[in-house]
Amino acid sequence: MSVTVEERKAANKALIDEVLKAYPEKMAKRRAKHLGTFEDGKPDCGVKSNIKSLPGVMTIRGCAYAGSKGVVWGPIKDMIHISHGPVGCGQYSWAARRNYYIGTTGIDTFVTMQFTSDFQEKDIVFGGDKKLDKLIDEIQELFPLNKGISIQSECPIGLIGDDIEAVSKKKSAQYEEHTIVPVRCEGFRGVSQSLGHHLANDAIRDWIFDKSDPDKRPEFVSTPYDVAIIGDYNIGGDAWSSRILLEEIGLRVIAQWSGDGSIAELENTPKAKLNLLHCYRSMNYISRHMEEKYCIPWVEYNFFGPSMIEKSLREIASHFDDTIKANAERVIARYRPLVDAVNAKFRVRLQDKTVMLFVGGLRPRHVIGAYQDLGMNVVGTGYEFGHNDDYQRTTHYVKDGTLIYDDVTGYEFERFVEQVRPDLVGSGIKEKYVFQKMGVPFRQMHSWDYSGPYHGYDGFAIFARDMDMAISSPVWGLAKAPWKEKT
Repeated sequence: MSVTVEERKAANKALIDEVLKAYPEKMAKRRAKHLGTFEDGKPDCGVKSNIKSLPGVMTIRGCAYAGSKGVVWGPIKDMIHISHGPVGCGQYSWAARRNYYIGTTGIDTFVTMQFTSDFQEKDIVFGGDKKLDKLIDEIQELFPLNKGISIQSECPIGLIGDDIEAVSKKKSAQYEEHTIVPVRCEGFRGVSQSLGHHLANDAIRDWIFDKSDPDKRPEFVSTPYDVAIIGDYNIGGDAWSSRILLEEIGLRVIAQWSGDGSIAELENTPKAKLNLLHCYRSMNYISRHMEEKYCIPWVEYNFFGPSMIEKSLREIASHFDDTIKANAERVIARYRPLVDAVNAKFRVRLQDKTVMLFVGGLRPRHVIGAYQDLGMNVVGTGYEFGHNDDYQRTTHYVKDGTLIYDDVTGYEFERFVEQVRPDLVGSGIKEKYVFQKMGVPFRQMHSWDYSGPYHGYDGFAIFARDMDMAISSPVWGLAKAPWKEKT
């Protein structure tokens, strides 16, 4: 039975009210600001964001260290990234995401390797500067082909006052061919991993762009079609799929970062004619800086699903000459048979299926178009660490009456899913097994559940297959959801 938009809004309000009753009055009042329903015509989604999580609730956020090391710096493949502090945080960050890269691990690439200063009690008491100094010497001896080092601060570093900047300057002078970058990304900074992205961007600005010596770099031959991919972490090969499309329309990708990125590409980025920003939340800061300092325009693009791919390719091409514009139309036309084949196979099975999302970065809005291309409806979405401008951008994707939840707690999300009963949930690894045990089809939308890529036209075929595989699996007939046990 179809439900009207007004009925959906009323149901969402009743659901939110019911969930809030479980909290003490003060907590309920604060959490109410983060929960709501999108209404057409409003400038944003009507929820508060980027506010400190409440003590005692099961938040799904990470910390500033995770945002810097795990997202921005970690995928840069020819640098070694030191987790400076106790081993626990460093071990947690090791190989946490599927940032694909080309190279020989341990020789000229180091993404999946773990380097930590392994703080002990004496290091907390006496400081870890000398230990860090020695660690960098050991790295240079064991891995001489590395092109640089970043020092990712964990919480104790900020608390005890280790001078990682002084160590970086000293070792940079000692190893002249290496860039050594201190990153003040102690986990306690900010309200979530979002500030870690900002701090990492600032470190790139201060220690890569501002301090790199152009005279020591190989001569760069510029072309009118030079672009940089920024904020694509190459999950399952996403950046490669995006690069294929950009090169097919005649552009030259001179840098992609962080996924499969190198320090040389970071240094080359200020030579681009246009910066292509994929993950707005994590890299808008450095894109704005390059626009202000180097006069490089930037455009946010979305390569999830054919509708958004077409829109993005045309938007990107509009910044170049008629040759690129014509090439974009030819590429779009060439892939239409593939899109038609994917829809013919999967849309009939996925039509009108409902989805609830809760992810970080850009996915709570960017993937909506891909679901809609398959005839599916996103009935709820929210961000782990979104800001108000993320929710403003989300208004371009969601439909009137969509349930919105910011920094949703474990309890809230479970209750929402239990009442809305979507056909599919797309969220992270922390939520995956909870909902599967509830009998709800699930896809892990942080790192594509060991699949991918999902970007580009070929990625859309993989995306459609995976969503169908999740929803259509016969295993759900063997599991009984809690609400079915009650009836």
